[in-house]
Amino acid sequence: MSPSQADRNESSQTRRARLEKLREAVLHRKVLAKRLPGAFNGRWTRRHWAHASLFATLGALVAAIVPGFSVPLPSPALAQRTTMALALPSLPLAQLRSRPGDSWQLVTVQSGQTAASIFDQFDIPAATLHRLLAQPAARDALTHLKPGSVLGLDLPVGADGQPGELRTLRFDRDPTHRVELSLQGDEVQAHVIERPTEVRTVVLSGQVGRSLYHSARKLGLSAKNINTLTDDIFKYDIDFNDDVGANDRFSVVVDEMWRDGELVGTGPVQAATFTVGGKLYSGFRFEHDGKAEYYSADGRPLKRSFIRMPIPYARLTSTFGKRYHPILGRMRMHEGVDFAASTGTPIQAAGDARVQFVGWKGGYGRVVILDHGHGYTTLYGHMSRFGKEHVGQRIAQGTVIGYVGMTGLATGPHLHYEFRVNGVHRNPLSITMPPPEPLRGLALAQFRAQTGTALAKIRKVEDVIYADATPVTKGRKKA
Repeated sequence: MSPSQADRNESSQTRRARLEKLREAVLHRKVLAKRLPGAFNGRWTRRHWAHASLFATLGALVAAIVPGFSVPLPSPALAQRTTMALALPSLPLAQLRSRPGDSWQLVTVQSGQTAASIFDQFDIPAATLHRLLAQPAARDALTHLKPGSVLGLDLPVGADGQPGELRTLRFDRDPTHRVELSLQGDEVQAHVIERPTEVRTVVLSGQVGRSLYHSARKLGLSAKNINTLTDDIFKYDIDFNDDVGANDRFSVVVDEMWRDGELVGTGPVQAATFTVGGKLYSGFRFEHDGKAEYYSADGRPLKRSFIRMPIPYARLTSTFGKRYHPILGRMRMHEGVDFAASTGTPIQAAGDARVQFVGWKGGYGRVVILDHGHGYTTLYGHMSRFGKEHVGQRIAQGTVIGYVGMTGLATGPHLHYEFRVNGVHRNPLSITMPPPEPLRGLALAQFRAQTGTALAKIRKVEDVIYADATPVTKGRKKA
């Protein structure tokens, strides 16, 4: 083959190779054109760049996270634990030998509960209660249980978990003494334990508000203290039914007994003031000739010879004088006054007296007549029943002598009350009685020294509570 022919063959082979490559390139482009979106024409659009950015971001995240799973995490070292055997504390001998002191049961007495019902609750035999009642130190306390008082029962716990026989009973005889009764065989031994108390003299001051009783109880006064205010100190000067308003105020000096940080009792009212309609009334407790009474600021006894009304808080329905009798149907003299009240309301003696008559007396029905001396007598009619008095008996002012009814000539339950002086009927609501004799001499000097201190305490507290006439409803300050 000549050189020219060889060159022609090489050039033809070269052309064929180039054509083959060109054909492959065309085929490859056609394949890509099929895989890419139909709109792709070889140029990148915004949509293509967005897809590319998303895929690039996902790829970067995978590249950053996946290698971390291949790194082994360090395992925590196991803590060293040691087991030790600790000896428990030994039981007290009192528990090991079942001695007193390990099984006290405290019972707060509820209204209506008796010692028998409490003992039955703990399966204590009635014979045990009878043995305790035979003790003078326990008889009165166990037969007159007061709601709120606490009984302590020492009952050992047996092997079966049930309480055994009573070993000791304890109760508070009063705020300062506790009684323990120990049962040892057939014997009962009594031990009286003195409990120290702290006495604090305080001034309790407040306004009447919607109820004197409610306001006074909130301050800490006992029901007995409140009765002292209304029935002993101020009953002769203040009508608590009609005279007292919500803004009227009162102040009371009392001794409070505290034990272990708890108020356990309140003593009698030492002094009290009551301001009604801007007028001040006062009363002070003072012991004279062995008898404690309440006196005015000038040393005159507050207790009058006669109380204003034999029935507290009763309603006056008929006055003294001529009137038309509702049953007899004619005008006649009404020689007393009538107080309406429910049947069974207690009637009090108007003053210290000797019982002169008890029985039935014509239109008066059941009647009691009292002789107060110096020519003064009082009559109480239409009673439903009598009290426990009998003719010739001496009774004190305020003693219940009977109960409201409608016996005799009466249209409804009420008390007919008459007042006579030397046999002459007088109006009990208007008669003026001579005032009682005041204290004199040394007794008066002692009284003034005592009342001056109490009154200064009251004024000090009231100056703080009612300063600038600020309407404060209650206050408390240690005196």
